[in-house]
Amino acid sequence: MAGSTMLLTDPLTLGGRNAPSRVLFGPHETNLCHGRAFSPRSVAYYARRAAGGTGVIVTEEASVHPSDWPYERAPLAADCGQGWRAIADAVHPYGTLLIAALGHSGGQGSSAYSQRELWAPSRVPEVNTREVPKSMEPADIDAVVRGFAGATRTALAAGCDGVEVNAGQYSLVRQFLSGLTNTREDEYGADRLRFAREVLTATREAAGDAVVGLRLSCDELAPWAGVTPEAAVEIVRALAGTYDYLVVVRGSIFTVSATRPDMHVEPGFNRELTGSIRAALTDAGRTDGSNGSADTGGRAAVPVILQGSVVDVDMAEAALTAGVADAVEMTRAQIADPDLVATTRAGRPPRPCILCNQVCQVRDNRNPLVSCVGEPSSGHETTDPPVAGRAREPVAVTVIGGGPAGLEAARVAALRGHPVTLLERAPHLGGAVVAAAAGAGRSRLTRLTDWLAAECHRLGVEIRTGVDAGLTAAGLTAAPPASISSAGRAVAVIVAVGGQDGDQPIPVSVPPTEPAPEVSLAEDGPATPVVRSARALLTAAAAGADPLPASGPVVVWDPLGNATGIAVAERLATAGRDVTLVSPDLVVGTQLSRSGDLAPANVRLHQAGVKLVKRTILTQLEGTILYGDDVFSDATVEIACAALVTNTAELPLLGPDEIDELAAASGTVVGDAVAPRSIYEAVLEGRRAALAVGDGVPRPAPAGQADPARGSRSAGR
Repeated sequence: MAGSTMLLTDPLTLGGRNAPSRVLFGPHETNLCHGRAFSPRSVAYYARRAAGGTGVIVTEEASVHPSDWPYERAPLAADCGQGWRAIADAVHPYGTLLIAALGHSGGQGSSAYSQRELWAPSRVPEVNTREVPKSMEPADIDAVVRGFAGATRTALAAGCDGVEVNAGQYSLVRQFLSGLTNTREDEYGADRLRFAREVLTATREAAGDAVVGLRLSCDELAPWAGVTPEAAVEIVRALAGTYDYLVVVRGSIFTVSATRPDMHVEPGFNRELTGSIRAALTDAGRTDGSNGSADTGGRAAVPVILQGSVVDVDMAEAALTAGVADAVEMTRAQIADPDLVATTRAGRPPRPCILCNQVCQVRDNRNPLVSCVGEPSSGHETTDPPVAGRAREPVAVTVIGGGPAGLEAARVAALRGHPVTLLERAPHLGGAVVAAAAGAGRSRLTRLTDWLAAECHRLGVEIRTGVDAGLTAAGLTAAPPASISSAGRAVAVIVAVGGQDGDQPIPVSVPPTEPAPEVSLAEDGPATPVVRSARALLTAAAAGADPLPASGPVVVWDPLGNATGIAVAERLATAGRDVTLVSPDLVVGTQLSRSGDLAPANVRLHQAGVKLVKRTILTQLEGTILYGDDVFSDATVEIACAALVTNTAELPLLGPDEIDELAAASGTVVGDAVAPRSIYEAVLEGRRAALAVGDGVPRPAPAGQADPARGSRSAGR
């Protein structure tokens, strides 16, 4: 569908103010602040989305009272006036509406930075830290209500078009609304709406005719005591007149990951919930017709905004066309592609969000800056060189390897005006991402490499698959092979040949006796188990093959604790296999805490029937028995095993000497060919290599090495 004929790209009216599109860039943690104030990096981050056509920007939530300091770089409204002014000046030239998100995390906050007690309706422990908050006294409640009003005045004085009150995730307002967290016996417990009413009334009075939005959890997924969809209808009706738009979200203190889940949850999961709330508001409340809603489903009292992993333009448009919502929040989609609206208007597909949460979810103690695996310049707008523009010295570029690093290198080099040839040994593009996407629930991963490949085709990159460029671990030389020469022209070579399996760490032996009687294997099964790496298994699965025996117990050894081991175990269990997942950690999949999938992954494993053996190191595979030791004691375990799948660290395909030889020939090695890399790191390194071609910019030397003639590899941006 052409962007010019889409509702999504039509203007939207909020509280009498006009936005250039119905796409909202919602509030989220960025870690871009300096102290507790917005920084120049924050300004550039939001300005980039405004330039890309987003209609409404809601800034990162600012705490309305000093008692709330939920993470180290969390904005504090009292410190945000100057930053809000700079952001307003940066986004208003594009017609974008700027809304300041305001809130208080309550009992879901942290005392690590404030070094004082948490404030909450009742003494309900925080789920992760187990910290018990203070039950707020009347003076505390009054102070927070005044804080909302004061923060509103500060935001509007700085040039914001309005404010948004958070009653969704990490919200004191929601905690007062919910029986899960409000067990008070005073008037705020008898009437759980009272605090929300006081906050919104004070905010509305301070805002005057400016926009006031409400972000509300309309389903806490805890019907025994939490806010239910039916209760949410009564809440939004009771608070009518205090807000100009409504963002429908879900989740509670017990289901933080449900608000912004990763790719294992179907995109658009709030569609039905949002539609039911909008239907309840249709033809209710205001009747002045100034809400800007789509006419297909009747006019809601105020515009209702759909949130919930909506990252595909077609899904967003369908929701508007069906009258489910009046606008759509597409936050992660615009972290992935800041030009989403402009690209859609031009009739081209935007860079996809794969819903991995790997570098865009940054509320953790590492304080990483917000970014995106497919668009690593997100969050680094003030420091990363622009991709757009022509190179000063176009040269012929050969990229060897068609994974994410190679594809991004080829795409960027072509954008810069270089003639580019990409060589890939496999019959298809995508590299290791194709195998990773064969894991359970991870099929969206290939959307990124598919888009990169399509862009390479669009930009005229010559792509040759099924070609061995001669750069193998055994045969690399400093001189480029004939297959990548370019008729005497200057040639820049970017090598992104990927990685390979590391050593199999578990000794395997065949015992002189038969397997123990209690071990049940298929009659035609192997005398000893099949041993495969997770990489090999997923590569075969992506090609439609199964390298494991048809029956018998499968053990997945996962010392890394990343998404791969979980995905393999889930895939095998879903296929009906008897699966045991062994981990040296106290909790399996520990690395998934960064993406918010740790608890959901453990739930999925339990539901799939995967047996978990934790705090165990496997030591020996003898026949059909795996032996392991408890990491804290001298206890041992024995596990029946017809097939062993090992999820261990991979190694670069090239050795250190080979990388040195290539560097001496002015080649650049990127991605897994240097060290095991994430998709984010691979894309970033491919982009950097392409930007360095033809402009006299020193190319990065391999990690940990330096070229005296060109300087050392930069670890920063």
